[in-house]
Order: sequence, then C-alpha cells, then structure tokens
Amino acid sequence: MKTAWLAVLLLVPYVAVAIDTDKAFEDPELQARYEEITAEVRCLKCQNQSIKDSNAFLASDLRREIRRLLEEGKTNDEIYDFLVARYGEFALYRPRMSGKTLVLWIAPILLLLVGGGVIVNVIRRRMSMPIEDDLQESTNT
Repeated sequence: MKTAWLAVLLLVPYVAVAIDTDKAFEDPELQARYEEITAEVRCLKCQNQSIKDSNAFLASDLRREIRRLLEEGKTNDEIYDFLVARYGEFALYRPRMSGKTLVLWIAPILLLLVGGGVIVNVIRRRMSMPIEDDLQESTNT
C-alpha cells in the first residue's frame, strides 16, 4: 500500500506540468481536429513522441503553429502539407503514399512474401528428404 502511494506521489509533478497550456477551442470539432493532428505529428527533437506528448520547445512551437492554421480555416491536409514542406515526411508518423515513400509501404509486404517463400521452400525440401528408418531398411535388404 505504501509503494502505491509513493508511486502516486512521484507522478504528481508530471501531472501538474501540463504540456499544452493553451486554452481549448470553443468548437469541439476544431478541438478534435487539433488533438488528432498533434497526435499524428512527430516531435522533431524527441523523435519518439508526438508533439501532443512532448514538452520540447519545438513541439510547443509546432502546436502553436497548428492552432494558428486551424484558426485560419486550413484543412488537415493543408496543415500536413505545410509541415511536410517545412520539415519533410519524417514529421508525420504515417507518411503519405508517394514516390518517395513507396519503399516504406511496399517493403513490409515484400519481406513477408520472401519470408513465406523461404519457409515453403524449406518445408518442401524437408518433405522430400528420406526418413532415417527407410534408409536403414533399404540398406539391410
């Protein structure tokens, strides 16, 4: 019981420091779009967090920029285009299908097909190999 309280007390400072200190949009749809976009954009400093979860200065700056673009009436695709033009496809967690990212989308499928082919080939070879008992019987006769 004491360790549970200790864990809660250790987490309190992290909860007390809010990452996004700007006030929420009055329009719930705009707020939902803001949350969706910030969850899909990678923090370019942290690289393993979204800007929604990062407290880096660059993430804060990107959140403000996304907020500004939403207030200007930009669509999600226009905002993603702006971010990609400025920071490259790396800024998005899910890069869009394009000639540059085609390898990212096709490589997993190709690796699965090659791996499946190797497994089928190994199984076929093993199936065609004689069993040791059959070898002993044929040599004894």
